[in-house]
Amino acid sequence: MKLLRLLEENSRLSLEQLATMTGMKAEEVAAELERYEREGIIRSYGAIIDWDKTERHYVSALIELRVSPKRDCGFEEIAKTIMEFPEVESVYLMSGGYDLAVTVSGESFKDIAMFVAYRLSPLDSVLSTATHFVLRRYKERGVVLCGEEGDEREVTVL
Repeated sequence: MKLLRLLEENSRLSLEQLATMTGMKAEEVAAELERYEREGIIRSYGAIIDWDKTERHYVSALIELRVSPKRDCGFEEIAKTIMEFPEVESVYLMSGGYDLAVTVSGESFKDIAMFVAYRLSPLDSVLSTATHFVLRRYKERGVVLCGEEGDEREVTVL
């Protein structure tokens, strides 16, 4: 578990660094990583990008979906259909007031609105949607994305 936690924090650590940090040999680390990949425990290695600091036009949204589960497969069929759309970044089965949480990205608010209106909402199992646009990301997967720069707004105290 320690090896997985270290990789989750920084996937760029070398085998030697991981070995030192876990008390294992580099060969043992390599074998464990290979096993984790083969068994599907490690699905991907990636960076967390602060898109606000790039030239890319990027808008993301969280969409709450209420869906009608299918007999014999529950929510699996609709979740698989939704996750095949290229705009979709993640799909989660939820407890509470809605069934699925879907995060999507696009180049504009309109792109996401059109995706919801013309591709997501018309799906047979979808009963309702609620779209929440992300205005600012403060923290992503444990990494703080903002806070270094100051707020340019002024506050007047009377």
